[in-house]
Amino acid sequence: MQTIDSSAAVVVPTALEGGDDAAPPPAVFDSAGLLKGAREILIRHGGVCYRLRHTRNDKLILTK
Repeated sequence: MQTIDSSAAVVVPTALEGGDDAAPPPAVFDSAGLLKGAREILIRHGGVCYRLRHTRNDKLILTK
């Protein structure tokens, strides 16, 4: 079961599925929450900037 925290646009897991040794599920971010109305954003990772673009065809493209 998951709940959605709309202020942060993140799906928050309420319980881990599987045993105690199972890895926690990844966080889920809503694209609208990340882009905040923009068509593209830059994401810095390991000293490198990546560009996340929302296309006219409603696709997301991540490029280095």
